[in-house]
Amino acid sequence: MDFNTLTELTKSRIKIKVSRHNKTESFAEDVLLGLSACKKTLSPKYLYDEIGSQLFEKICDLPEYYPTRTERRIIERNISEIISVCSPETELVELGSGSSTKTRLIIEAFLKKYHRLNYIPIDISRSILVESARFLQKKYPKIHISGLVSDYIKALNYLTNHHHDHKMIIFLGSSIGNFATDESLVFLEKIRKSLAPSDMLLIGMDLVKSESILIPAYDDIQGVTAKFNLNLLVRINRELGGRFDLDKFRHRAIFNKAQSRVEMHIVSIQKQTVRVDYFDREFNFEQGETIHTENSHKYSPLSITQMAERTGFEVVNCWYDENKWFSLNLMKPA
Repeated sequence: MDFNTLTELTKSRIKIKVSRHNKTESFAEDVLLGLSACKKTLSPKYLYDEIGSQLFEKICDLPEYYPTRTERRIIERNISEIISVCSPETELVELGSGSSTKTRLIIEAFLKKYHRLNYIPIDISRSILVESARFLQKKYPKIHISGLVSDYIKALNYLTNHHHDHKMIIFLGSSIGNFATDESLVFLEKIRKSLAPSDMLLIGMDLVKSESILIPAYDDIQGVTAKFNLNLLVRINRELGGRFDLDKFRHRAIFNKAQSRVEMHIVSIQKQTVRVDYFDREFNFEQGETIHTENSHKYSPLSITQMAERTGFEVVNCWYDENKWFSLNLMKPA
């Protein structure tokens, strides 16, 4: 088995399993590869350490950051339809669960209708998942929680081998947009292969809109998103002995129209050399050179349908907000 159980958290209705792998070694390998590349890059999954996860929770409450509140309104208005496709045996599996704030709407509706629920939150942040599991179990005594501290791929492999049919996989927040185009298709195919014919996928996807709305959502006036992005350098300093001076770097968000995505970058404001003790080496930065840290692709209704068809899904239903800024899509294996 690829997971260890946190025995101190195992109760009658809470069980947390942690993926077996050397997190520092994995982080180091990816940082070395990313900083050594011709165009420097770091994986967005490393934004979500304990501090990063807390900062992202703050981002979700910002007035500029529309995705969270917009998706929440869509769920609130259509919760009856969403739950109608479930049965009492349906397990809710959430990818990137975080604090499970929006998912609580689904959990409450499910428990109201069926009075019991197996919920499987999956998140890379152990602290956030554990805190959320404890809160949910206290608030909803009839919920059974089997959390996985893991990346998505390992978690999906585990679920394929250890959980029965009748799953609804929940992937909210347009997190699919963080993948490159080809990677998103591969990932959706991976989800599809983990599903039985009776299973469902509920996935939130952000839609294309004006740059005047998009850019502030990823570069807020309070600087919370900047702190979230630059926390990656703080993490390298803390975990790998990096010597990044944060005063010499800036956050930048741009809209890449050709790729239909918002990009987040960390920009070097001067020519400089940064040492990372873990690797016993230095990395050179030109003035204006960036580390590309995250993409957030934006979709059209047509592109969503095409993605579903290319990855073996059929779109059962789509729900939108009144501005058509965001879509919540229910899919099943084709």
